Formats: sequence, C-alpha cells, structure tokens
Amino acid sequence: MTYNDLQEALRCMGLGERATLNDIKARHKGLVKRYHLDTGNTDESEMIRQVNAAYQLLLEYVTAYRYTFTEDEFFEQNPGARIWKQFADDPLWGKR
Repeated sequence: MTYNDLQEALRCMGLGERATLNDIKARHKGLVKRYHLDTGNTDESEMIRQVNAAYQLLLEYVTAYRYTFTEDEFFEQNPGARIWKQFADDPLWGKR
C-alpha cells in the first residue's frame, strides 16, 4: 500500500483526512446500499467493486495502525481535556 493508494481509497469512500473506524464502516454501509447490484443499479457494478476495494484497504490500514497513548496524542483527540487541564487551577475558570 502506498500513500497515494490510501488517498484514493479515502476519495472513493468520500472521507476526509480524519475518520474513525465507525465513520469508515458507516460510510461503507451507505455506499453499499446505494451501489449494490441488488438495488437495480446495474450500471454501477464497477463502483461497488471500487467501494469494496477501498474499504478493504482502509480496514487494512486501520488494523495495522500503531496507536500512541501519549499525553500529546490524548489531548489532540480530546481538545476539551487540554483546555480543562490548562485552566483547572485558575480561580476564575477552574475549581468548580
């Protein structure tokens, strides 16, 4: 897999640079409902193949991803927690 393959898969699925596993699964489910041959879209047989290939590639990437549990990564994923930590001791904003 190359970075270009990954970007093409994201484009095919209509996802941005940041997506959760739930986002990927939900988007795949929606696209399958839209393009599946059983829905009568016989003109879209190639599209369902592309969607499924993109989904498999994204799942491969996500399952092989090494998660970091550093404080910086936590705060990047949870900006509210960073703000709370920054202002928790402030007498005006913190200390409930």
